[in-house]
Order: sequence, then structure tokens, then C-alpha cells
Amino acid sequence: MIIWLNGTFGAGKTSTAKELVSLIPEAHYFDPEQVGFMLRHISGLPEVGDFQHWRPWRGLVVETASQVLKYVGGVLVMPQSVLVEQYWEEIRTGLREAGIPLRHFVLHADEITLTQRIESDVVDIGARQWRLDHLPKYRESFTWLSREGEVIDTAAVSPSEVAKDIAAAIDPTL
Repeated sequence: MIIWLNGTFGAGKTSTAKELVSLIPEAHYFDPEQVGFMLRHISGLPEVGDFQHWRPWRGLVVETASQVLKYVGGVLVMPQSVLVEQYWEEIRTGLREAGIPLRHFVLHADEITLTQRIESDVVDIGARQWRLDHLPKYRESFTWLSREGEVIDTAAVSPSEVAKDIAAAIDPTL
């Protein structure tokens, strides 16, 4: 199974994913962004503002997840913002065709909370403006995201609490 944590920057995807791995037996953390970082080293790819615009990224995320699950089994917890509906459809369809069950959660917070979290993040200061610039795209995407995933409001709760809620949704005995 894959548990995909979607939403925009500052919603708590990475922190929640790391907490979730400790709660779900045989869960493994897999960051699809690493596939994008790998592709950046390939010469001749067209210039794009976001590696998700490269079609190989979407296919490789599906194939990598599939191969990793075949190798280690269990559950992959994957935190990644996907704000283009067509890209999400490609990933979802690819996972379905690979026979991989998917639970899609959209971590959501109001724009004031998101802005505060992004501006106070000291881990990757260089990406701050890029993240802030993507908040309008998230707002535009929220309609389809809320149809495609289970929305969890993270504004007033810790990543640990969000992870517990997701774990309980996956398996009520956890």
C-alpha cells in the first residue's frame, strides 16, 4: 500500500510522514522528490521550473514505488505536493495499474498558518520564496485535491496527532 501525503508547503507532509512511519508496522519513508533530484543530473532535458513537469518523473515515481514495494513489502509513506490534476491522475492511474492500493491524504491549513510555517522554516531558507509563490497554485488546486483525497486540517494540530489520525484511518487497531 502507498499512503500519499499531498498538500502544499507548510502543511506538515514531511513531519507527518516521518511520524507515520513509526506508527504503522512495516512502513517505509519514500520521498518522490528524490526522483526529481536524480533527473536534474540528466543532460538535455528541457528547462522547466518544476521537475514534475518532466513526464519521466511521474512514470519513475510509480515505477520506483512499485519496485521498492516488491523489494521491501509493507507500506510506503510518500509526502509530495502534486498540484497539477493531470499529473496526479497519471500517478494514481499508474499505481492502480501496478496493483498498488493507494490512500491519498491532503494535509491542509489556512493560508495564514501556511505562510507563518514557511517563513519560520530554518531548514531550507533558500526555498522560502518558491514555497510562498506556490500558495496561490495550492488554493486553485484545492477543489480537485479535496475530491481526490481525504482532507485533514493541520492548522491546529501537531504532525504527531495528524499521523495518529491517519494511522487510525488506515487501521483502526493502531
